[in-house]
Order: sequence, then C-alpha cells, then structure tokens
Amino acid sequence: MLNKPFDVLTQFSDGQGRATLKDYVDVADVYPAGRLDRDSEGLLLLTNDGRLQARIADPKHKLPKTYWVQVEGEPSPEQLKQLQDGVMLKDGPTLPAVVKIINDPDLWPRHPPVRFRKSVPTSWLELTIREGRNRQVRRMTAAVELPTLRLVRVRIGGWSLGDLAPGQWRDLDPTLV
Repeated sequence: MLNKPFDVLTQFSDGQGRATLKDYVDVADVYPAGRLDRDSEGLLLLTNDGRLQARIADPKHKLPKTYWVQVEGEPSPEQLKQLQDGVMLKDGPTLPAVVKIINDPDLWPRHPPVRFRKSVPTSWLELTIREGRNRQVRRMTAAVELPTLRLVRVRIGGWSLGDLAPGQWRDLDPTLV
C-alpha cells in the first residue's frame, strides 16, 4: 500500500516527465489495483497477484472505498441525502453512498495548497462508495453543487491508510480483502 501524493500519476512510466509511481515504489513487478487520479491523494494498493488485483479493482466485487473530501460550501441535509440516495451522472445513476460531515481531518499539507477564499466556506465529508467510475467522487459532489477541492482516499475494503506519510509505502496483508 502506498500513500500516493498529489500530482503523481498512477502508473510507472510517463513520456512527459511527470511524477509516477516509479518515483516512490522500488519494488519490481507490482501494478496498481485500481486507479487514483493525478489530482487525488491517499491509499493506492499495488500487487503482483493477478487474482488479488482483480478482486480489488473489479466493480462486480463492489469493494467499499472511503474518501475524505473537502468541498466548497456547507452541505445541506438535502445535498447529503442526494449523495446517500445515489446521484444521476452523465453515464447513469450511481449506487447509494454512505456520507457524513466530518471535522477537518489531521492531514499532511498539500503542495500546492488548496485555494483559499475568505468568503466561501469549505467542509469535509467522509464518503464511501462501492463503484469506481472515472472521477466518480468529484462528479458526484459537483452534481449536488459541492465542488471537490481536495480528495484523499483513506480506505479500500479492510485496508486503511493509517499513519502512512505521502510517498511512503508498506507491505499489505492480502487477507483483508
């Protein structure tokens, strides 16, 4: 498991000179089990076990993924209910999410920092989904008019980010699927 820093591609090579997993993980023959967008941070699982990779990444297994999401604005009960019930996106409705407002989590500073606007409050949500569509959490919060400012994945199934610092990795326990 790796705590993927912001602005790092979830792949081991890039022809454009951008930061990749190769800059952080020096283990041969492991591959990402799923995606985490370049502008997202947090837990990324890597494996050399094809069956485990399929179990983690395949949507048919509906492995829960939990994110801490900093959004612009203060969520209303109606907006939270929309997320909980499922949101209509261009590619169809999402499954219901588990969502709650949380206090500002104790996270590492992000570089570059999230933009700050004195006149616009921000809030943090803990959001758990069982799908993995492209940029799904960002699209869900946008659909309910709560644009995502920062997105940190903190849990996949039984694996949790814990105190792993950005760029650090450790072996994972494959029995936690």
